[in-house]
Amino acid sequence: MIKFMSVKTISRSQTARIATVICMLVAGLAVWGSQGAEAAKEAKLSANEKAAIQKITTYFNSFKFLQGEFVQRGPSGHISQGVFYMSKPGRLRFEYTPPNPFLVVADGSYVIVQDRRMKRADHYPLSVTPLRLVLSDKIDLLAEAKIIHFYQDPTVMSLTLEDKDQWVPGQLTLVFDNKDFALQQWVIIDGQGNRTTIYLTKLETEKEPDPELFKIVLPREIESNNK
Repeated sequence: MIKFMSVKTISRSQTARIATVICMLVAGLAVWGSQGAEAAKEAKLSANEKAAIQKITTYFNSFKFLQGEFVQRGPSGHISQGVFYMSKPGRLRFEYTPPNPFLVVADGSYVIVQDRRMKRADHYPLSVTPLRLVLSDKIDLLAEAKIIHFYQDPTVMSLTLEDKDQWVPGQLTLVFDNKDFALQQWVIIDGQGNRTTIYLTKLETEKEPDPELFKIVLPREIESNNK
């Protein structure tokens, strides 16, 4: 098992760097950005728009488990793909298909980012990463996120938001099919304008992932590198 060092106080700039690393590797489950990114203005929402956003909150709070497949298009156009598993609260696994070497696991307390090619791993307290909101048992987007833009038509609904506390500046856009209210993709734009898009398929919310998926045992040489 991983031997964790004691956790030191983490500054805002360190948190931003942690968020950048994790979100680039975890296919952008939350917003991130550079420390100097300028926050956007909060949108003025109508009562109907607030009701629609509450519907999105209800959707995220309606399931405890989520798993599926993803395709990620990075800022340079590079394509990665893989599978993911989520078990709230606090547990997540993003497993990239080779040749992408990364494995990201949240075990309820820490987020572990393993580079299987370079035989190294890093870990961060879950509480200081943007994943804390996504993996919470219950969320309230209107209360916990800063809503930048909302759009809907008969076929599509999209919501763009920022971290309200600006610990992890950047923007996240969630895109839903408005006919059957299915999450189709999310788009992350970092503080420098780099865009990463993640397309989701084969989503399941009824099946509980194997709890062993959220445990990670590092090879001896990786564990030695972390000491």
